[in-house]
Amino acid sequence: MYKIIFKSILDFLIALTALLILSPLFLLVTIGLFFSNQGKPFFFQSRPGKDGTIFKIIKFKTMNDKKDKNGDLLSDAERLTKIGIFVRKTSLDELPQLLNVIKGDMSLIGPRPLLVQYLPLYSALQNRRHEVRPGITGWAQVNGRNAISWDTKFELDVWYVDHVSFLLDLKIVLKTIQKVIKSEGINAQESATIEPFNGK
Repeated sequence: MYKIIFKSILDFLIALTALLILSPLFLLVTIGLFFSNQGKPFFFQSRPGKDGTIFKIIKFKTMNDKKDKNGDLLSDAERLTKIGIFVRKTSLDELPQLLNVIKGDMSLIGPRPLLVQYLPLYSALQNRRHEVRPGITGWAQVNGRNAISWDTKFELDVWYVDHVSFLLDLKIVLKTIQKVIKSEGINAQESATIEPFNGK
């Protein structure tokens, strides 16, 4: 009952309330990133949601679009701005995804939505992560985030799909708050992004 009905209702109500309460912070970060990223405070990217349905994820843009003399983008670490480091370290870059939750694209808790190009690379077991709506945070995020292997991440995602409950979601929320406060598992400077998944 929770997984089918109440989870979606709670997602909407909590996301809407959180967005209203955090709107001053949302506005401040938007203004800061507007000036540091040449007028582009937001980052939009196609991601697979429940049942593989594609949607546009919304995040704060923590890297600028600076290029080298050949016209190629600089490395992630070189494009990560000072405010971007702060926003990423505090996980504020995830804040706009509350809009995705309100729209119904995402849940507050669930497997993180990954890149569309990974879809053909998943095994049948790994693809089960799409049986639920993706989340802003999830079981894999509070058990290692970027510090664990892809295989472990997918195992944790599928385990969550099989064990969704209100108490588990509450546990993940509490552990997420703890992780954010300690800035654990977050790549803020040297390595801005996790190694890409290659299906192996």
